[in-house]
Amino acid sequence: MSLTHVDEKGKASMVDVSGKADSVRLAQAVAHVHMRPETLSLIMEGGLPKGEVLPVARLAGIMAAKRTSDLIPLCHPLRLSHAGVDFSAISESVLRIVAEVTAVDSTGVEMEALTAATGAALTIIDMCKAVDKGLSIEGVRVLKKSGGRSGDYVWQEGEA
Repeated sequence: MSLTHVDEKGKASMVDVSGKADSVRLAQAVAHVHMRPETLSLIMEGGLPKGEVLPVARLAGIMAAKRTSDLIPLCHPLRLSHAGVDFSAISESVLRIVAEVTAVDSTGVEMEALTAATGAALTIIDMCKAVDKGLSIEGVRVLKKSGGRSGDYVWQEGEA
C-alpha cells in the first residue's frame, strides 16, 4: 500500500482527482470530551458563564467542516451538501460528539467529518476551561464512510 499524498520522489503532493467521477460521499466521525461530572451537568443544564455550550459547539463544528481545506494543506475544497453535529452524554463525565458530512464530489468527506467533530470538541473546551482545567479530547476517529472507489467502511470496536 502506498501513501496517496506523497509523489514518486517522496514529496508531499495533492492527489489529482480530475479523473474521478462525482458520487455521493458520506462520513461520520466521533470525538469524546472527558470532563468532571459537574462540568457535564453544567453543560447539559446551560449553566456555564459563557452561555449555551452545545449550540455554539454545533455551529463551530459545521463551520469547521466547511473550512477543512483551509486547515489541512492537502485537502481538496469540497461542495458540502450537509454538515451536522450531535451530542450525547455517554457517562457522567463523557460527552460524545458525532459529526456527519455529505457531499456530491470526486473525493471523500472523512477529513471534513473529523474536522467538524474536533472543532466542536475544541469549542466545548474553550467554553468550559474556566470551570474545568482537566478537559480532554479522546477517541477521535471515522465511524463510517460511504461512496467512492474504495467502498464503504464501518469502524469496528477494537480496531486501532
